[in-house]
Amino acid sequence: MNQIQLAIVEDEPLVLDTLETFLNKQADIKVALTATSMEIFLKNLKEEVPLDMVLLDINLPGMSGLEGIRYIKDQRPGMDILILTSSDDSGKVFNALCAGAVSYISKRTDLPTIREAVFTVHGGGAYMSPAIARQVMDYFAPKKAIADEPLTPRQMQIAQALIDGLSYKLIADRLNISMETVRDHIKKIYKKLQINSKAELLKTQIGR
Repeated sequence: MNQIQLAIVEDEPLVLDTLETFLNKQADIKVALTATSMEIFLKNLKEEVPLDMVLLDINLPGMSGLEGIRYIKDQRPGMDILILTSSDDSGKVFNALCAGAVSYISKRTDLPTIREAVFTVHGGGAYMSPAIARQVMDYFAPKKAIADEPLTPRQMQIAQALIDGLSYKLIADRLNISMETVRDHIKKIYKKLQINSKAELLKTQIGR
């Protein structure tokens, strides 16, 4: 039976020991390398046996796990990176996945589920614990607070003027303001309406 060759990078001794002990008890998993920092891991990575996967904490002393992902991918492009962390920051989740991680699991996940995640990833899949999946969904969800913020009376005037076909200069002259002020208002209008162009503005219900 071919064992999954696994590395663990974790700075909390209790967490590291618990993971190593549990996963080494699995007949089809071998913890071939452990490290308490990204620097130690990268140094030993050059000398160790081939690895299939690394369980990587993000909040490490020195170089963070997030920073280390690109170095891992440089040295071992084919190695899967499974983030295991206590951080529920959706921005970090998103950045880690963009950098090349294939899964993201909360440290609060029970050990059998972590084992399941290891096999899912090794089989070509991806895994996210429910709490982390929700964070990712929240990251991509429309920012309703911005979208629902009403336009000010001045912004309504400028939006209507754009719909009527007026240029920035004509809007500035009509409202007795500078063109720079017009541009600033238009940026804020687009942000509030979650649009990026005049063409999209014409499709809104403003002025109808």
